[in-house]
Order: sequence, then C-alpha cells, then structure tokens
Amino acid sequence: MGNEIGVLVIDVQVGIVEGFRAYRGAEVLERINTLLDRARASGTPVIYVQHDGGEGHPLKPNTEAWQIHPVIKPCDGELVINKRSSDSFFETPLKGELEALGIKHLVVTGCMTEYCVDTACRSAVAHGFDVTLASDAHTTIDNGVLKAEQIIAHHNALLAGFDAGSHSVRVQPTDSIKF
Repeated sequence: MGNEIGVLVIDVQVGIVEGFRAYRGAEVLERINTLLDRARASGTPVIYVQHDGGEGHPLKPNTEAWQIHPVIKPCDGELVINKRSSDSFFETPLKGELEALGIKHLVVTGCMTEYCVDTACRSAVAHGFDVTLASDAHTTIDNGVLKAEQIIAHHNALLAGFDAGSHSVRVQPTDSIKF
C-alpha cells in the first residue's frame, strides 16, 4: 500500500469497550494492536478519533469513560482528533490532517460499527480516500434488533466494494493487511 497509507482508530474508548461491553472487545483490542505494531514498524501514521459526547453523555470529555482505551493508547506524537458526530470528518480537521500527511488510503478500525465506523468509511470515500476496513478489528454492541456479531457481519458485507467515483472500500481481515 506504500507510504500513502494511514491507520484510523475510531472511538476505541474505555466507556465503549468496557462500559458498553463491546462484542469481543479484548479480541478487537488485540487485533488493533497488531495493526498498530505493523503500522508503527513501517513508519505508517496512526490517527485516533475520540468521540466527545458532551455533558450528560457516557463519553463526556475528561472522564475515565472518554479516555482512549489504554491497551491501544496513542504513542507520543500520534494525532488525536475529537469529534461530536458519527462522521469523523464532520466539523473536524481530519481531512486536512490526512492531506498534510500525504495519506490517500486509510485502514479503518474501531468501535460502534453501525455508527462511527460505517460513517467514517463512507465519508472517507466521499472525501477522496480509499479505505480498507479491518473486518475483524471493529466492534459494537447488541442493539435490541440485531446481535453485535450480526451487525459486524452485515456491515462487512455492506461496505465491501462501496464506492464514490474512483475511491472505494475493501474489507479484509487483520492478518492480510500489510504496510
């Protein structure tokens, strides 16, 4: 994938992984760490997105729940972008930061598959980036209609091949993603 790639870690926060008890949370953290280790070893930039839920929300800023999960915490110098919506690009500096780094392709991981992960993949493509969604490195919770496992499988299938012009999403397991 070359030097034009970056890893986007979306909303892997204590309040989601531990508080909401994200599906297979420990396994997903392990897979994200595998990707982070490979990316860092190759000099690939890692960008974190952290959801700011505001007053009264479980992910209220500067609370324990709001913190990026310590198992995958950023290293010194890694960018952390705060957001207030499901779209990592909406009213954030993300696009400009990616462009400044020369990133054209994102490997996406993270939490809340049907909200923030799905929206980030679609928005990235619409903003001119190619995306590889790590099929086994994103998670969510049961929603009352579907089990988390079903949501994840559905979104892996739904996003595979999603495109906007010449940019698209491909879905691959962690073990097959190279930097």
